[in-house]
Amino acid sequence: MAAAKKKGKAKVKAKKAPAKKSPAKKKSPAKKAAAPKKKAAAPKKAAAPKKKPAPRPAAKPKPKPVEAPARGPRPGEVRVGVVTHYYGHLSVAAVKLEVALAVGQTIRIFGHTSDFRQRVDSMQIEHEAVQEAIGGDEIGLKVTQHAREHDVVYRVPG
Repeated sequence: MAAAKKKGKAKVKAKKAPAKKSPAKKKSPAKKAAAPKKKAAAPKKAAAPKKKPAPRPAAKPKPKPVEAPARGPRPGEVRVGVVTHYYGHLSVAAVKLEVALAVGQTIRIFGHTSDFRQRVDSMQIEHEAVQEAIGGDEIGLKVTQHAREHDVVYRVPG
């Protein structure tokens, strides 16, 4: 018989043992240490004179607060109406008029975050272009900037 070939065992790597923490050393009662040897005294230097703090500059008078511009209508402006809705994709403000307004007049739209002037170029009532509208009408007004609901519309003289 032919000698049977021996199968060798698969070699397995030996796993490393996890690192152990060194045991905490117990503190033994403190031993009295020998007193350190004293060095020979060196000659003393004269202490540097203390610096005096720099004098404070005189307090500057506070500037007067700048007055914010007056909120609301300016002299000569007439309240025309109020923005009831704004269509951002069209840049059109729906305005409920209180007095008459015509194409070509200059208006000021004023609100909490908006304040701009523009000339009335396009005005519509029920999708029909009009040249003039009277108080009580709800109009669509093409605007140059973003208007918000409850912004007030004023007619500017001139």
